[in-house]
Amino acid sequence: MIASLDTDLAIVGSGFAGSILAMIARRLGYRVMLLERGRHPRFAIGESASPLAGVLIEQIADRYDLPRLRPLSAFGTWQRAYPSVVCGLKRGFTYFKHERGERFRVAADRSNRLLVAASPNDELSDTHWLRADVDHFLVREAIDLGVDYLDEVTLDGLTSDADAAILTGQRRGAPVRVRADFVVDASGPRGFLSRALGIEERGFDGYPPTQAIFSHFIDVPRCDAMADFDSTGEVPPYPIDDAALHHVFDGGWMWVLRFGNGVTSAGIAVDDALAQELRLSEGEPAWRRFLAMYPSIADQFAGARAIREFTWMPRVSYRASVAAGERWAMLPSAAAFIDPLFSTGIPMTLLGIERLAASLQASGLRAQASGLGQASGAVALAEADHTARFIAGCYAAFPRFELFTAYSMFYFVAASFSEMARRLNPDVTRGFLGAVDVDFSGAMTRLSPAAAWPSDAAHFARDVAAACEPLNVAGLCDPSKRNSYAVDLEDTVGNASKLGLSSVHVRDALAVMMGV
Repeated sequence: MIASLDTDLAIVGSGFAGSILAMIARRLGYRVMLLERGRHPRFAIGESASPLAGVLIEQIADRYDLPRLRPLSAFGTWQRAYPSVVCGLKRGFTYFKHERGERFRVAADRSNRLLVAASPNDELSDTHWLRADVDHFLVREAIDLGVDYLDEVTLDGLTSDADAAILTGQRRGAPVRVRADFVVDASGPRGFLSRALGIEERGFDGYPPTQAIFSHFIDVPRCDAMADFDSTGEVPPYPIDDAALHHVFDGGWMWVLRFGNGVTSAGIAVDDALAQELRLSEGEPAWRRFLAMYPSIADQFAGARAIREFTWMPRVSYRASVAAGERWAMLPSAAAFIDPLFSTGIPMTLLGIERLAASLQASGLRAQASGLGQASGAVALAEADHTARFIAGCYAAFPRFELFTAYSMFYFVAASFSEMARRLNPDVTRGFLGAVDVDFSGAMTRLSPAAAWPSDAAHFARDVAAACEPLNVAGLCDPSKRNSYAVDLEDTVGNASKLGLSSVHVRDALAVMMGV
């Protein structure tokens, strides 16, 4: 017997993105069906949030009356509200540059290390998300709000008639047919709509082909407990492991993300040349070959144990040629995937949710189904292209870490500006990573090490600093800080005019934010 179901909005994929959009749509009065191929709790990648993600969660929760979502915006509120939903403390971004066959030692001038704080304390800190816990929690919240949820569904087709989109598939061997006014794909890159509609994969211009392997581990020691990573006499701006920690090397990088339950997410993303040398498709043997190249990383993982099989991604990046059409749209997480080097995935996806939700609220669903999502899809792809150009420049700079630290300031300046503009004056936002600021985005492209190899690192850093200056509200691009950046809110107060505000206004607003 065919299960034939009718709904206003069908959302494919019940990760954090699908569930949050489903909750918003329910608050707007729509019938919503959330369709999941697997069954919760289940593993998912994309685990590190950012200050911008925290602001977006706050604002989405307040705008759509979702008070139970709001505590996920920061570490302190999360721990008090949902201590059983596992997350990790993320105070900043830590980068170490490794040379093959050599132990890591912090250089006297800190030129082989970069620390950028993202929050002033643990209470306001960002988080790493144990996605099995977070996604499961959010799906239950969606169900409690009246979202219809169907798991273990394998969809195989999308058609339409004059009035609706029609999804077909199977659930536990029985046919399923879902009729909806509109369909949103939240199933990730190369997901349902890409396959069902035969959407061409376009790729990113000038972007290096990369591959990845990753797993979850236990018994991974902290770098700050290892002599190799000690910087004697220096007090870092935050505990270096309470961060998105990156081991950088020629041809790629490694992430180490700690959760509060003793589990650590770790993996490597490398260009095709290094992937072939490592024979990355072999999984765990390739992991061991990689560790053998870098003694300090090998020591960190010598006693670690993987608690799930290694996942190999033969192609990390993905970009659909289109992200919306007649009665359907993709969230950014389904339309494109770049690289998690700067934790851009979660905030980009939340921005896409925000745009689609605003269209639902302003225009309604049935009357606007033919055009719903078109503008949001175009913006999502433009933001992905912009981000990919930046990440390509970072990969090109890995062999000369001084170029990477300088070029990375485009991200940190734009991200800190976006966070503060969102909090204090949304009228001056410049798009994700300054994408709609012609001067800023143009300089990011022009100065990219992927476009032209800088011969003078000091001159290059000054050029980047000059390009970033109009958006620099966080005291970044300062050589006197020697790659070690704490959060100093006086930097924002002193740069209030860049946010279109007075220093008094900014000081008062930040005092409220800090709970002073």
